[in-house]
Amino acid sequence: MAASSDLLPARADVVVIGGGIVGVSAALYLAKRGVSVALCEKGEIGAEQSSRNWGWCRTMGRDPREVPLSIESLRLWSGMNAEVGGETGFRQAGIAYVCDTQAEVDKYEAWLEQTRPFPVRSRLLGAAETARLLPGGRLWRGALFTPSDGRAEPHLAPAAIAEGARRAGAAILTGCAARGVETAAGRICAVVTERGPIACAAAVIAGGAWSRLFCGNLGVDFPQLKILGSVMRTAPVSGPGEIAVGGSDFSFRKRLDGGYTVARRGANVAPITPDHFRLFLDFVPTLRRDWRELRLRIGRRFLEEWRIPRRWRLDEPSPFETVRVLDPAPDNALLDEAKTNLERAFPLFKGVAIAERWAGLIDVTPDAVPVISPIATLPGLFLASGFSGHGFGVGPASGRLIADLVTGAAPIVDPSPFRFERLHTKLSRVDDIA
Repeated sequence: MAASSDLLPARADVVVIGGGIVGVSAALYLAKRGVSVALCEKGEIGAEQSSRNWGWCRTMGRDPREVPLSIESLRLWSGMNAEVGGETGFRQAGIAYVCDTQAEVDKYEAWLEQTRPFPVRSRLLGAAETARLLPGGRLWRGALFTPSDGRAEPHLAPAAIAEGARRAGAAILTGCAARGVETAAGRICAVVTERGPIACAAAVIAGGAWSRLFCGNLGVDFPQLKILGSVMRTAPVSGPGEIAVGGSDFSFRKRLDGGYTVARRGANVAPITPDHFRLFLDFVPTLRRDWRELRLRIGRRFLEEWRIPRRWRLDEPSPFETVRVLDPAPDNALLDEAKTNLERAFPLFKGVAIAERWAGLIDVTPDAVPVISPIATLPGLFLASGFSGHGFGVGPASGRLIADLVTGAAPIVDPSPFRFERLHTKLSRVDDIA
């Protein structure tokens, strides 16, 4: 756990709102440039989806608009332990997507064609080469393999990066919810927290699943919904090696503790909330395209979000002080499917003990590509959210990119695919094949 600053600074050049992987990365790269930065996190660093994801760091299968960001993130991940002086768990061990059918092979071949302009090291393997790469599995038709992709530990990385940012001069404030912003002459001039205001010239919203609610209170319409991601880990086991593997209906990756993180690939649970009705037209193309992978559920989450106020004053407690950490229950039926599918694909996992199950809420945009962008209607405000399940892997470069945009530095990648305004025009998307 990263150490928290007890003293609220009276001012900072930049206030980062949210202590997930993107927020702490933004704080790190701002502080490394000598920019005074305060990071405000309502709960603990990385306590929500940033510590609850699969831990994959990949270029493979990304929407082509995200590939340059993914490449830069891998470069930053590879030096992150040295950069922050701590253990993030990053290991560049490779990722493979195994194929049951020729249709899957064809899909990955089409993706390779789309990414020819980029230095992606992915390649298609035949059945024999796949069997040699992944011993102990059933016979596959082939695989898409990227040796340069890797993994990190979600329960370690955000805190390690936050600690690196703190040592570089950032104020890391946990248990300190941001309630909103103040403006002067039409520009951001302060972020108001539950402990008091912090005067600033710029604010970065990196609030994950909370970003839409925070933006709404500022009069900024950010179309974002939530998907439930359920994950489990096994006890230490002698598995099939270091390479992370995704099949059509399972995934796994090796952990530093000797176990494996396992999830159900190819199925997502979408808890129905009031925002699904408010944003129905924005997400209709997504529902039409991905309906086979979506499992809609209606339950407690609808009522919980119905009761959350959408507007509040800055001198009163905000919703972020009512719920410090989103801690949803995992979908055990989905995880049971994942375990069954994994044992069928790799029999050496049969009977392995499941040590823990958990879930998180993933922030998604209509085109499944994040927003990393200034908000033109409110100068000094920047948004880095809607990572659609990809945020952990691309977190370092996303934090670096938003730091570039805030400071006016040359951007690490072309930021135009991530501009906020695209979500208020006709949407288009090349399918992500995660």
